[in-house]
Amino acid sequence: MESVLAPSILSADLTKLGEDVKACEGAGVNWLHVDVMDGIFVPQISFGMPLIKCLRKITDSVLDVHIMITDPIRYIKDFAESGADYITFHVEAAKYPAEVAKAIRAEGKKCGIAINPKTPAEALIPYLDLADMVLVMSVEPGFGGQKFIDGSLEKIKEARALLDSKGLKDVPVEVDGGINFENIRAAKDAGADILVAGSAVFKGDAAMNAAKLGGQLK
Repeated sequence: MESVLAPSILSADLTKLGEDVKACEGAGVNWLHVDVMDGIFVPQISFGMPLIKCLRKITDSVLDVHIMITDPIRYIKDFAESGADYITFHVEAAKYPAEVAKAIRAEGKKCGIAINPKTPAEALIPYLDLADMVLVMSVEPGFGGQKFIDGSLEKIKEARALLDSKGLKDVPVEVDGGINFENIRAAKDAGADILVAGSAVFKGDAAMNAAKLGGQLK
């Protein structure tokens, strides 16, 4: 797929979220990354279904919902009904990852499978045939504004190689964490198709930042 920028609303000012969403769309962005955190799998608590429903009302952009929650299968139907297009869960958070992936697909949604920085890419192998996207975390999940972890580019390459070796060349690799103007092109060149950026988009002029970041993906 053509590389895309997915602004993470975790870094947005929620008092003007609708305005910033429209600004990003005006800059040619048609993906939004929504981080859902439960305070258990990760230390922070963030958004839930009500915000996703509100976003769905104001945008036709792809809603890329990243659920960092324990026992994610409990809420798949709720996220699907809220308007998510992609639902991405962590292999580390699920007792039976294959069942979660099947539940997402059964709701007619795209299934993303994520791994933390300390989890080897090989942990994805049993579930690749159930993945519509693979997410490589390039920071420890749970907080925005972190620095891109050294070695993440190699992990992106490994994930891409695993998918290609299985004949899954059309399944995209997403990278999330610390993406900015200095490293977005390197992440793309390593094999990332979907590049999540939070602070780099929403710190300052969202439209201008989104346009500049997206321009590096051409």
